[in-house]
Parts: sequence; structure tokens; C-alpha cells
Amino acid sequence: PIDSDGDGVFDGLDQCPGTLSGATVDASGCPSDSDGDGVFDGIDQCENTEVNYQVDAKGCPIAVTAIEEELLDTGNISTSNIAFATSSADLDLSFSETLNQVGDALSNWPELRIEIGGYTDSTGSEAFNKNLSEKRAQSVRDYLAANFSRIDGGQLTAVGYGEANPIATNETPEGRKINRRVEFKVLNTEDLKRVIEERKMLER
Repeated sequence: PIDSDGDGVFDGLDQCPGTLSGATVDASGCPSDSDGDGVFDGIDQCENTEVNYQVDAKGCPIAVTAIEEELLDTGNISTSNIAFATSSADLDLSFSETLNQVGDALSNWPELRIEIGGYTDSTGSEAFNKNLSEKRAQSVRDYLAANFSRIDGGQLTAVGYGEANPIATNETPEGRKINRRVEFKVLNTEDLKRVIEERKMLER
């Protein structure tokens, strides 16, 4: 008899041909994934990974990024590095690195509900800025929902705050740039506390 994929189940009986070398298979030749992390038993070097954790090729949780650390430590991410066209809600995707980093972080914690808050500087009328910030927050929400498959659109809420709550002076170009920001705030803080405890368990 022939066993093309070397899993111990002969061709003709093997219902899952081409199984990765080292994977544990059942009598039909199909691999198992006990912890559901996408890495087959036998190859998985970190068994019993918590549900929804992002893992590497060995099945071990990936270390959190600086943005993810900020989210988990404070329940909030604030950034002025998400760019839009002037007086527009159109994302400038040539500056999308930070936005993609946020998307990666939120993908790892789909149980967290996030408010996306848009802010502007004080240039222009208050009504215009409020409307613009709402549209910008919605653009960020739509981008994340469309480009990150593990993010559910229902997980995200877009809110516009306009020129309210400045964190720098509006009297200088530098200060206005800081105020033109997007903030990501965890709404279900009790779940956040549980997530933090899970992360501590992983680090032991």
C-alpha cells in the first residue's frame, strides 16, 4: 500500500490527502485541532491556546504590539497618525500603517466593543467640525470592518466629537495636528479586565 502524505493512513482510505507532516490524524487520515487555533495537533507547540488568540505557525500566541499594549493597559488608543484629505472624511491610505496596526490589535480581541471617536481642531465652525468628525469616525469604522475579517462591524461604534476635548493648544499648527485625532475606547470594561487577566496567564 501507498501512503503519499506519510500520515500512517494508506491512500484510498485517507479522506484527507496531503496532510502536513507531523500532524496527528484520526483513522480516516484527517488532522485534529483540539484548541481550534488553526494549527494541527502534533505540530502545535502551545496546546490549549485560549479562544480568539492570534497564533504563529507553531500555534503559540503572538506577542502583543505597542498599540495592543496601550489598548489593554488603558482601554484606549489615541492617535493623530490616521490621515484624511483636507476638510474631507476620505482616508489618506498612504498613511494607513497606524490604522492597520489598530485593526490587527482589535482583531485579536473580538470580544471587546469599541467606540471610535473622531476629533478635529478648532478651525471652521463648530457645526462643520462636529459633522466632519462623525464622518471621519464612520470612515475608520467602515475601513476596519471591510479589511479585517475577524472584526465584526457590530463590535464598532462611530461617534463624532468635533473640536471638543482638545488635548493640545489650537493656537499652533503642531497643536492643531495633535487635536485632529481618532480615539478607540473600550466600552465593555468588565470584559477588558478579564482579557487582561488572560494575557497575564500567558506571560507566566
